[in-house]
Amino acid sequence: MFKHFIKFIIIFLLLCNISFAEIINSINVTGNKRISKESIVVFSEIDFTKNYNQADLNQVLKNLYNTNFFSNIKLNLNEKILDILVVENPIIQDIEIKGIKKTSFKELLIEKMSLRSRKSFNESIFLRDVDMIKFILKANGYYFSEIKTSSELNEEQNSIKLTYDIDLGKVAKIKKIRFIGDKKFKDRKLNQIIVSEESRFWKFISKTTYLDFNRIKLDKRLLLNFYKNNGYYNVNIKDSFVELSKDGDFTLIYSISSGQKFTFNDLSLEIPEDFDEKYFVKIQNLLFELKNQTYSLNKIKKILKEVETIALSKDYSFLSADISKKIIDENKLNIKIYLSETKKFYVEKINILGNPYTIEEVIRNSLIVDEGDPYNEILFNNSINNLKAKNIFKTVDFSIKDGSKPSLKIIDINIEEKPTGEISLGAGYGTQGGTFGGGITENNFLGKGVKLDTNFSVSKSSLKGKLIYSQPNFNYTDNTLFTSIKSTSTDNLTDYGYKTSEVGFSLGTSFEQYENLYFRPDISVTYENVETSSTASDSYKKQAGDFLDTYFIYSLDYDKRNQKYRPSNGYRTIFLQELPIISDGFEIINSLETTKYYELPSDMIGKISFYGKSVNTLKDNKDTRISKRLYIPASRLRGFESGKVGPVENTDYIGGNYISTINFTTTLPQVLPSLEILDFSFFIDAANIWGVDYNENLSKSDIRSSLGLGVDLQTPIGPMSFSFSEVISKSTTDTTESFRFNIGTTF
Repeated sequence: MFKHFIKFIIIFLLLCNISFAEIINSINVTGNKRISKESIVVFSEIDFTKNYNQADLNQVLKNLYNTNFFSNIKLNLNEKILDILVVENPIIQDIEIKGIKKTSFKELLIEKMSLRSRKSFNESIFLRDVDMIKFILKANGYYFSEIKTSSELNEEQNSIKLTYDIDLGKVAKIKKIRFIGDKKFKDRKLNQIIVSEESRFWKFISKTTYLDFNRIKLDKRLLLNFYKNNGYYNVNIKDSFVELSKDGDFTLIYSISSGQKFTFNDLSLEIPEDFDEKYFVKIQNLLFELKNQTYSLNKIKKILKEVETIALSKDYSFLSADISKKIIDENKLNIKIYLSETKKFYVEKINILGNPYTIEEVIRNSLIVDEGDPYNEILFNNSINNLKAKNIFKTVDFSIKDGSKPSLKIIDINIEEKPTGEISLGAGYGTQGGTFGGGITENNFLGKGVKLDTNFSVSKSSLKGKLIYSQPNFNYTDNTLFTSIKSTSTDNLTDYGYKTSEVGFSLGTSFEQYENLYFRPDISVTYENVETSSTASDSYKKQAGDFLDTYFIYSLDYDKRNQKYRPSNGYRTIFLQELPIISDGFEIINSLETTKYYELPSDMIGKISFYGKSVNTLKDNKDTRISKRLYIPASRLRGFESGKVGPVENTDYIGGNYISTINFTTTLPQVLPSLEILDFSFFIDAANIWGVDYNENLSKSDIRSSLGLGVDLQTPIGPMSFSFSEVISKSTTDTTESFRFNIGTTF
């Protein structure tokens, strides 16, 4: 009986619903002034062949409200006639922003607002714009700002004028940055990882000293990646929080729980039975090599990059990868990578949205998956990562929807652009003298993805300036084309007996020739003027004059480090050669540098480095030009004054034709671990400089060596480094120093 009653009720409701449905034959519109009846009918999306019930009328109402043209709408359907009564939103006559003097800042706020002049006013959108303005003000450090809004309504013209009266208040700056919890690393090192900086009176250019929650989110991502790349798989960067002092400054605090350091245990790859195993041998070998190594997020990414390479082949266009991780014995990870074939979809169309400045070609050139290609999840995600890595967009999002056929997909890529120019200034001082420099960079010149970098530096003996133009993916080759113009003036009359002025330009490219092997060739043309002192030797004086040189320069860089920033494992080898094409002396220059990194007990990181360089003229009757002679870099031979090592003539240090150095360095994290602002290291340096082609009697081949302690100190005015050295061996003409320091800062 009850079941029959339920059926009766359902049927009754359906019949009632049908009985209330009507076809719309005509529409009457009242209350409209600016919006025509025809436009309102179009906005309503009414179908004159359809029966309309109350739910359908609600959808019509929703369609009209979504236009934001109306503040009130009433519908009445009677005898197939739909009456629509509307009250139009007023049109915005003008938007005025008060309290902000900087025109560009005003323009930024207006650009980000949804409401515009000559658009319809909407209360909810107006409130969202107010929240957006507050967000932008906070992002620029104005946490104490206040916004008062007012409006003037012209009822006769149904128009409105909006006024935003902004009191910026005091800029909110970061007075102190602290790291608390089980953080394992000292504050000094962690401060180098994040972008936010502590405010100092001379940092008048940098915006990173302002409190910005978007920047704090970036800091947390950088910290997370840093810990994971150093083995801390279970690290937790807890919610950061801010303390406000009585004087209105902020202390930014990051709470970190690093957990235990993990190592890779068993790693395996699982592929479908119909996959050919020979294509996956390299991945298997990489997984085998990782066993018992310290866990690193970058190492996992390297495996996925190999999967990406396989996915680029036609046989595995629809490849996807899933990773499972299982903790064993508290600090070991079993990792299994599952490869599978996804459903076969193709990309019908890719829409690029939100790029009023950046040309679309720049964005599309970063995509591995293009229109007409098979949709591969791995390759598409890497395409999105490529866009984010350009660092010219604030956000990059995407959505995927069905295409015109079941096998096709349409991809919408939504980007939000950001300012891409930067101004920097820096200064330093040490036992070798002071330096001051700066530069202007633009990472998206004219919206073409081109990078411009201008920089200069001034020291006691030199003035240098350079402009570099770099165009990534030149002519769709995935190669970077770069050109540069430089000017240098160096006064070494006091210490080395000569002075040079040089201008020049270069043109070249760089690309990854093979996996981890980078090739960088370029052509360099320079004009140089050389002057010598009145007390210089005759052999020096005859080298004075003007010189025009054209060189072909190339380098091979084989990089197997586990990470570029603060590597703890792996090695890197760089070979560079300069070959003369047009030159007075036809000097050929060769250099080789190789560095190996080791993980040592007690979280120590060891580094062994070899550096060798030679310069020789290819003409029998020519000597190596004095400006091209070699000196041991100060960073590779501590305990000796910079440039005052090697052959001497008439009290001038004349450099040599050959130099070589060997350096061993290890960090000492267990020395005074409670002092957050101090880091210690131990070093042993050994070097040699020899060869004077115009006078063999001046050449001495003596090993110089030293050992000592390095100290890095974070001070209120910037990082300071000290070295305390004890010379083990030297030549009689060398000048030694037992103490060296340098301090630097940015503005």
